[in-house]
Amino acid sequence: MPRTVTVAVPVPALPPLTYAASRDLNLVCGGRVLVPLGPRVVTGCVLAIDEEAHAGARSSTGAGGAAERALQPVLEVVDTTPLLPGAILELITWVAEYYLCSAGEILPAAGPPGAWAAGRLVFRLTEEGKRADTKGLEPVEGVVVGSLSEGTARTRAEIARRVASRARGRDWSPAETGAAIDALETRGWLVREPGAPVTPSGFRRQLVAAATEAGRAAGSQTGLTARQAALLATISGAQGSLPVRELRARGESASVLARLVRAGLVELSERVLERDPFANGRAVLDVSDEAGVLEPNAEQTAALGVLGALADEETFRAALLHGVTGSGKTEVYLRLAERVRRAGRSVLVLVPEIALTPLVAARFRRAFGDRVAIQHSGLSAGERHDQWHRIRRGEVDVVVGTRSAVFAPLDALGLIVVDEEHDSSYKQEESPRYNGRDVALVRGRQAGALVVLGSATPSLESYHNALGGRFTHVAIERRALDRPLAEVEIVGMREEYADRGPDVVLSAPLEAALASCHERQEQAVVLLNRRGYAPAVFCRECAKTIECPNCSVTLTVHRRAGRARCHYCDHSARLPETCPACGGTYLEYVGFGTERVESEIRRAVPSARVARLDRDTVRRRGAAAGILDAFARGEVDVLVGTQMVAKGHDFPRVTLVGVVSADVGLGVADFRAAERTFQLLTQVAGRAGRGERRGLAIIQTLYPEHYAIRHATRQDYRGFFNEEIAYRRAMRYPPHVGLVNIVVRGPTPRAALEGAMRLARGIERPGAPHRVLGPAPAPLGRLRGEHRYQIFVKTTNRVEARRAVRAALESAPDLRRRLTVDVDPVTVL
Repeated sequence: MPRTVTVAVPVPALPPLTYAASRDLNLVCGGRVLVPLGPRVVTGCVLAIDEEAHAGARSSTGAGGAAERALQPVLEVVDTTPLLPGAILELITWVAEYYLCSAGEILPAAGPPGAWAAGRLVFRLTEEGKRADTKGLEPVEGVVVGSLSEGTARTRAEIARRVASRARGRDWSPAETGAAIDALETRGWLVREPGAPVTPSGFRRQLVAAATEAGRAAGSQTGLTARQAALLATISGAQGSLPVRELRARGESASVLARLVRAGLVELSERVLERDPFANGRAVLDVSDEAGVLEPNAEQTAALGVLGALADEETFRAALLHGVTGSGKTEVYLRLAERVRRAGRSVLVLVPEIALTPLVAARFRRAFGDRVAIQHSGLSAGERHDQWHRIRRGEVDVVVGTRSAVFAPLDALGLIVVDEEHDSSYKQEESPRYNGRDVALVRGRQAGALVVLGSATPSLESYHNALGGRFTHVAIERRALDRPLAEVEIVGMREEYADRGPDVVLSAPLEAALASCHERQEQAVVLLNRRGYAPAVFCRECAKTIECPNCSVTLTVHRRAGRARCHYCDHSARLPETCPACGGTYLEYVGFGTERVESEIRRAVPSARVARLDRDTVRRRGAAAGILDAFARGEVDVLVGTQMVAKGHDFPRVTLVGVVSADVGLGVADFRAAERTFQLLTQVAGRAGRGERRGLAIIQTLYPEHYAIRHATRQDYRGFFNEEIAYRRAMRYPPHVGLVNIVVRGPTPRAALEGAMRLARGIERPGAPHRVLGPAPAPLGRLRGEHRYQIFVKTTNRVEARRAVRAALESAPDLRRRLTVDVDPVTVL
């Protein structure tokens, strides 16, 4: 009897499936297999192999409510050695259980690009089917056999179309045709197989020519034409082999080369070409002009002593490296990584943004050479593929990457660094909604590695864990080279509006500071965490704003592109000249974004070279690194941007930081609004004054008395933490409780509400350690054309809460594709 295997397939919300596998298949856990899934063939990953035969075993098709049927067979084995190592399979299993998703949804993040392709499932007549007598068959079965008699393999849909064309007055439904196909397959007359290779090799190959021993010995052998002899000499004189494409580019004849091959003087072969993301300096910033490596100061030395001792234990430890902005945390990471490498173990460094990866990769590549690999979505698919396989082959010691790099297949992991650990970018916004920081802690525990969480503004959860003794707290309270923190000046915008009118973007102090900074030939960074030119178009005649037809938000003005765009569904339209509601011509742009700030700076300081860094300017691959590199070289005087400009950058020439609308995030209906505002302001102020001159940060706000802004101006993390944690405790929000955010969608408000109410009733349990709040309309009540209702589950027992939510989901399979489940959300919008 065949074995059974458990296979994860990369299909949303679909749990691992069970398939039958003949005993002659060379199966391995972590290897890929081709399996049927409905009318498709998909590439799945083997999670478990059960060698015991189960005669009565049956399997669901995976669709909610589908009837059970006999096990489908594994069609083909792709890998005879594990593509994913056991440690990664273990991590995938944990992520699926904790974040209430399927293991298959995690596969794209865990493997190289192109590893999990899908294809068609086709049916072909077997030899028995070709010879069989069809007289005793049902009429539809006979027509199915006839439709395949030409020997061509066809999909279910293609067979159904051919059956319909040959029906001769009979009206067979697709279900009847499908039943006939299944019956013929059971009889052994049909066999299913992949319609085309669904897992093509992702390696780039090149045809090369090399001289054989006979060719090298031939020399000026008679019998060769002059062109043949010249080409043989060219190939023989090369070290190794020459690409055939290069020979053709030189004008060499393909027929001459073919004659040399037939004569046994030259042989052709394929070689793999590795796509190098470091080529031409595209993946890293140029740090060659930086000063030599500085000796660590006393606080850095003390931090290295504590962290180094933890790393030497070669068992799981977690530490929070809480260092003020500019304190030299990256230097600590580098020296700690070298210590771990010398002990024969590998290092994983996570950064929150693609824009940060080039700078950090540059520092590590300068220290460790080509033993460094990078992993992030800013690379081409081919580059990510080749970098992943370098890691899998054990050719690198250090991996630098963004969130998904936590699944990098490093062996003997000894150190994981999560830089800027507080950053919300570590949380994936679509399923699987995992947090890279938290998964890094779990991976460190599984590998017996030290996990260092670094930040100047730690998340409340991490600092709470440090105070409670779960993490070792390591503090660096002074900047490297003992440079002072930037001076911070608050500008109350109520007074500015009273003096200069409601349309002020740059306050008088900020305009003056920008001009002075430019005169001194120094650099400035200006932050506004809102992109576009203006967030709304307002009609003065009917008082309406232009809204997205798919989402309950206004369209953002992008003046340079001449478009009004939704930043949620990407709907866009030409900027209107009249109001769509009343036809009025008195339209006004309300508010401002980074595009408007950029134009205002150009007006205020005409001679300054201004660049903008936000999602609109970095859509093109490599654009973010190019902008930051130009700024690092001094080719840009003022860098304007969203939160991308606030994270982890170290530019010694920056002496001025301006924050426009510091309170833009405080009005958001999210319990983390104050925390995010404090972190952003503290981080961006820390970009100033990292060189020899002391920096200045000017913060424009309507609410200078708000505790998040007040503590940020003083760089007073502990003061902010004390106030914020009291609020969280009173309102029962994380870190005092666990939180699950569930959003149910529907085509109408009623459908969404009814589904949410049914789910909420399924989660509620008398005496359970969790409380269900809602359903209530979500803050974004309509998104991408769907109406949304929200449920909160607050709990003091995460395991029990997840168990209750999972049970409710399993009891309502019809809702599974209409909802999102976010465990430990970083935003509740």
